[in-house]
Amino acid sequence: MSVASLRKAVRESVSGLPREFWWLWTSTLVNRLGAFVATFMALYLTLERGYSASYAGLVAALHGLGGVVSSIVAGVLTDRIGRRPTLLVAHVSTALSVALLGFMQDPVAIAAVALLVGMASNASRPAVQAMMADIVRPEDRVRAFALNYWAINMGFALSSMAAGFIAEYSYLAGFLGEAALTLACAILVFLKLPESRPVESTGDPGADDKRVGLGTVVRNGRFMGVVGLSFLIALIFQQAYVSLPVAMGADGFSSSDFGVAIAVNGVLIVALQIPVTRFIEHRDPRRLLVISSLLAGYGFGLTAFAGSLGVYALTVCVWTLAEIVNAPTQTGLVVRLSPVHGRGRYQGMYTLSWAVAALAAPLLGGHVIDRYGAEWLWAGCAVVGTVAAVGYGVLMRGLPAEDPKAEPVPSPLRPSDPTNPVQEPAETGPQAPANPGAVKGRI
Repeated sequence: MSVASLRKAVRESVSGLPREFWWLWTSTLVNRLGAFVATFMALYLTLERGYSASYAGLVAALHGLGGVVSSIVAGVLTDRIGRRPTLLVAHVSTALSVALLGFMQDPVAIAAVALLVGMASNASRPAVQAMMADIVRPEDRVRAFALNYWAINMGFALSSMAAGFIAEYSYLAGFLGEAALTLACAILVFLKLPESRPVESTGDPGADDKRVGLGTVVRNGRFMGVVGLSFLIALIFQQAYVSLPVAMGADGFSSSDFGVAIAVNGVLIVALQIPVTRFIEHRDPRRLLVISSLLAGYGFGLTAFAGSLGVYALTVCVWTLAEIVNAPTQTGLVVRLSPVHGRGRYQGMYTLSWAVAALAAPLLGGHVIDRYGAEWLWAGCAVVGTVAAVGYGVLMRGLPAEDPKAEPVPSPLRPSDPTNPVQEPAETGPQAPANPGAVKGRI
């Protein structure tokens, strides 16, 4: 590919999205650049504080439990009080609780604050996804979610490298650094992002809120089926950070070997997420989810035959491709199945599937490895991926086409005056083309 072709591809990948999206994208990148606690909590507790591995596992479980609780609560708040207030509360609470965690000494206090950190840090996800769905045109959503996922992985990759050096100097500096970056994210949201929650012509957001409750979400059979399938896919992907290092260690590989293998995941996502999304964004989501489920299941299934670092890295390539395809497609499907005025609750329920999987995967993976051996776990991943693929194929039959005209245009509020609704035209960044429709048919 020539340099000119590459520039054209990049320009088309980022053009046509509103300016608000790019501020939201920037806030995601800043937020993930500060991801210290989730990455180094176990090392902090065992090496710095001298606690046992069992205690570190308990704290990690409580952190995950906090995410389970906040998934639903944050989804409701996103619809009830708005996307922007929920984001501000989540980011400020995360900054305060992370800073507090760095000063905790008592094991009970550490566990309690870790629960709060898990609740606060996970609370922003339904609001971010709902706001993104509000401000981006339906035909551009898969691309927007892919770009946001790219920012998450880029931020995580950079923060992991930086945090390693910071941890050698001071773990407390890592906690305070994450708190500072999360607070910066809150300031960015406050200054640059207006409220995006759509309102009907009555101007009464509460009227729409009453029509979509959690009962409405649970009674939506097709959507809850997607949530269940999402849980199965999440169970598979979570094995990369729980069971894979254990299995590699049992095979005689070092922690640095695991680091090399898992680094392939981040490198491929950063390199391929945008070009792959250009290829899939207007293709049949049913087929994409079936294929990605099979790639995820059999990618991990191939780990049973890995005997060298190169083969382990190859299996990572297979399931990373599944992740690249699945993440934006599945998030776009959740928006497609969500009523406009219930996006927060629907996104909260979807987020819950990943939070519960993060709790269940370590227990399930460890039990299977200890009792039956790692080969059975990887075979089970292949079976689960196949079940998910069949499930997507069945659930998405007759999926109605999206109708962009059926969605109300968001009425953002000016950040400086949150009580005064102002109808504003959608803004586009400087890279947006003069004719936004020129990018609609791109594949």
